Amino acid sequence: MSIRTAGTAGANILIVDDVPANLNMLSDALEPAGYNILAAPGGEVALRIATRARPDLILLDVMMPGMDGYETCRQLKGDERTRDIPVIFITAKDESQSVVAGFQVGGVDYITKPFQPEEVLIRVATHLQIHHLTQELRQKNQELQAEMNRRKQVEAALQTADAQLSVISEREAARWGVSGFVGASAAFVRVLRDVRRVQQFPATSVLITGESGTGKELIARALHYGGNRAKGPFIPVNCSAVPGELAESTFFGHVRGAFTGAAADRKGCFEQAHGGTLFLDEIGDLPLALQAKLLRVLEDGVLTPVGGTQERKVDVRILAATNADLHSDIAAARFRRDLYFRLTRFTIDVPPLRERREDIPALAEHFLRQFAEDMGMTKPNLLTAAAELLMAHDYPGNVRELRNLVERALIESGGSDITVEHLHFLRRAPSGGGPAPAPEPGGERPAQAPARHRPLADEQRILDHVRQHGIINNTDCRDLLGIGMQRACYLLRKLYLAGTLKRDSTGRWTQYRLP
Repeated sequence: MSIRTAGTAGANILIVDDVPANLNMLSDALEPAGYNILAAPGGEVALRIATRARPDLILLDVMMPGMDGYETCRQLKGDERTRDIPVIFITAKDESQSVVAGFQVGGVDYITKPFQPEEVLIRVATHLQIHHLTQELRQKNQELQAEMNRRKQVEAALQTADAQLSVISEREAARWGVSGFVGASAAFVRVLRDVRRVQQFPATSVLITGESGTGKELIARALHYGGNRAKGPFIPVNCSAVPGELAESTFFGHVRGAFTGAAADRKGCFEQAHGGTLFLDEIGDLPLALQAKLLRVLEDGVLTPVGGTQERKVDVRILAATNADLHSDIAAARFRRDLYFRLTRFTIDVPPLRERREDIPALAEHFLRQFAEDMGMTKPNLLTAAAELLMAHDYPGNVRELRNLVERALIESGGSDITVEHLHFLRRAPSGGGPAPAPEPGGERPAQAPARHRPLADEQRILDHVRQHGIINNTDCRDLLGIGMQRACYLLRKLYLAGTLKRDSTGRWTQYRLP
């Protein structure tokens, strides 16, 4: 009769008995069932065999000369190498005291003499199966524990990353938040009031209008970093700078092989901005064909990459900006009316600088402090005459023009007080075109003073170096221009922030290259 269960075939069984007849009887019952039999005449030999062979089960006689079965079992259970091997005691019939003692030292069962082959086979198969399942369960538990530990590590890493992201978001919020805005004029206070109001509605699309250089992107960043999406990405896109043939891929991404040059899958701006904000600057320059596809994404929240078939869900807040008259574009069929209304669920109009002149002194001081810190200088004073001249200018370039004026004035002053002679204004270009604007009287120094033109020349030399060599770092810049570390850092950072150079890394080994 063959009695086996799954996981017991070919099992190794150690029989320990000092009576050869008992060894033979048990072997004759177990070998036909497919078990491999090991035999030991006493406890000492059994310990050596068990340590070396690691059997799957041990049949152990209680009464043996020398080391009896109980002591043998104790030593088996005391050894890490053999403690998990199930032990079935062999005892005389009706010796209940022996049975109890066997369980106390670690036995799992017992068989009685004289042997009944069917009973032996059933008990052996049962405990082999239990042992097999126990080992499987132990392995599963170890794997589960390892997975739990891994998940704890991942969770800890996520919590660390989330904490770091919170710090970054807080820094960005401090940098771009409403508290960082400069101005107290009635016109600008109205803008801040609108910004604070719409920050509370992170799903609302906003159209920001105003002349070039008024700070529309600053308003967009304030809306993003001051709301619930601050931990998400802020992705700015200049619609006028997107090549027409790549516009759809730029916004919606593409799959590998979608067109010539599509060597890999690429996420578009919408997927990059998932969970955050997509800022569409100069939205009026968006091609009509793309406007229809943009409208669908805004309405449904789904997109399909170029060359793809699977739709992808995106959660993106849209902030758009323009310096154009979209009403005229709608009338001329250059801009979709339905897209306009989808974008203008709330509108913020940023006033030009000439309509809030009282903010000019504070802005000038702000930029002066900012640039002085970047250049490693002590902030100089802005003398009264210079401040009055700044107040009198019309600023066709708005806040951006004032910022550039202050930057150049600080470079030319070398850190001394800012005077009238350090300010260089440009007249408005004639409406009919013509040559480049000429400097306003009293602003520009004579052309023979080369030092006055060095700031632009330095930047051009940096760009020429990058075009020739591919990259530039701080040391290269210092050697190229013969300037100090602070000045080199400043110039490279300025070109990076302007989008003229791209930064490959941060810290000590930062390198810059063309975009």
